[in-house]
Order: sequence, then C-alpha cells, then structure tokens
Amino acid sequence: MHIFGKILGAFFGLLFGGPLGLLFGLFIGHQFDKARRLRQAGFSAGGFGSGPSQAQRQEEFFKAAFSVMGHVAKSKGQVTKEEIQLASAMMDRMNLHGEHRRAAQDAFRDGKESHFPLEDVLERVKISTAGRYDLLQFFLELQISAAFADGEIHPSERNVLHKIARGLGFSSEQLERRLHMQEAAFRFQSQGGFHGHQGQHHSSGGGWQQASQADQLADAYKILGVAADADSKTVKRAHRKLMNEHHPDKLMAKGLPPEMMNMAKEKSQEIQNAYDLIKKVKGFK
Repeated sequence: MHIFGKILGAFFGLLFGGPLGLLFGLFIGHQFDKARRLRQAGFSAGGFGSGPSQAQRQEEFFKAAFSVMGHVAKSKGQVTKEEIQLASAMMDRMNLHGEHRRAAQDAFRDGKESHFPLEDVLERVKISTAGRYDLLQFFLELQISAAFADGEIHPSERNVLHKIARGLGFSSEQLERRLHMQEAAFRFQSQGGFHGHQGQHHSSGGGWQQASQADQLADAYKILGVAADADSKTVKRAHRKLMNEHHPDKLMAKGLPPEMMNMAKEKSQEIQNAYDLIKKVKGFK
C-alpha cells in the first residue's frame, strides 16, 4: 500500500499547522501517493491543468485501455495462455505492430500486477478525455468486448467491469445493458449476421446448428437497444443515436487514439448491419 505520503504529510501538517494542518497534510500526502501509484503503472502523474497535448492524452487512453484489459483478465486468477492469445487477437484487430504492439503488451502486463491502481487509472482516463461521454463509453465497451472475446463473462470479470463502469461514471444498469448488447453482438457475428445471411452457432449438444433469421433479428434489436416490437421510428432513432456516438471520425476528433480506429469502425459497422437486417426483414423505409 502507498501510504508514505499520507504519513509524512500528516506528520508535518500536525507539526506546523495543528488539526487543520493535519487535514491539509493528509490531502497533500494522498496526492503524492496517488502520483506514485500512477507512475509505477506507467502513467503521467500530472493533472489535466498541466496542459497535456492531444497526443499525450491519446497515449494515456491507449495505455489505460490495455492495462485495464490486463486487470480484467487477471481477475479470474492466473492469466491463461488462451487469454493472452485473445489479447493478441485484439491487437491484431487494431493492426498493432512494432513499438505500438510492444506498448500494448507492456500495458497489459502492468494491469496484471496485484498493486495495479485501477481507480486512479480510471480517474486519469476521465481527465484525459475531459469526461467526454462517447469516449468513456468506447473505453467501457472496449473492456466488455475484450472480456467477451471467449464468448462468456466470468463472474469475477463482471465484478471488475462493474468497478470500471462506476469509475467512469456509468451506473450498474447502464453496464448490464451494454453487456446484453455485447452478448447479442457476439451471437450476431457468429451467426453470420454481419454479412446479411444465415450462419451457424454452437449448440449445447456440441454440434453446429443453423441460426434462424428470427434469432438474428432478435439479436439485431438487442444491438440497437430497442424492444423486438419497436416501430420504425423508434428503431431509426436508436440507430441514429448509436451511430452518432460511435462514428469513428467523430471519436478521433475528440481524442480517440488512431490505433483504435479499426475497433471504432467495427463497432459502427456492427450497428449498421443490425439496422440493415431489421429494415430488410420488417420492410422499413
């Protein structure tokens, strides 16, 4: 635990300022300890007021994303070879090579450390994004997508995801809604919904069975976050809202790291394909 700063601050605060000095010293010591934790995790300890550049904010977002992924993976105990491969697959989806890939790998390893300062890192994410809702949402959805890469969410992963959501300012209800949407997206993709045709998915009996259009349609509605009996106006409104929040160019303009552009494109394509399927089946104009 990092309490050296608090102890030192409290001592000198009490010595020179009495009870009020004690409180002030504890506050200063807390800031010192937090800065140490962030530096050990590979992050800048400076505040937003210190004027980081756009590139520096993007770098912090990038590091935080992969370190938090490592923390989520570690929540189940020992990080398995399969989980490392899933993290590598995520890097492949971002076309990370050379220095950028090594930076992602280093951040992922940092997140697996027992002393990883999750709350402090999430606070830095909020600062580096200036609290922009769509960037924070992208960060959370990235963690959900990584956790869901093996097709399921482990209870310990779910618990950590709830901590991440709270740290970013999202409610438990908002997280659960996104988990349901991601689960639907995973099925939609595996069933071939991204290509507008019937696909296959794994059955409980160990074989493969043809996915019905009804299954794909149900998941398409869930991806858009609307009820299966929603009218065309509701569906269009949901589609427009989600596309506006996940538009790659808009996210880039607000500070999304360029390395994550492909992930943003995948997400927007997922939303568009779900909408296209609903329009096709329901005959919406």
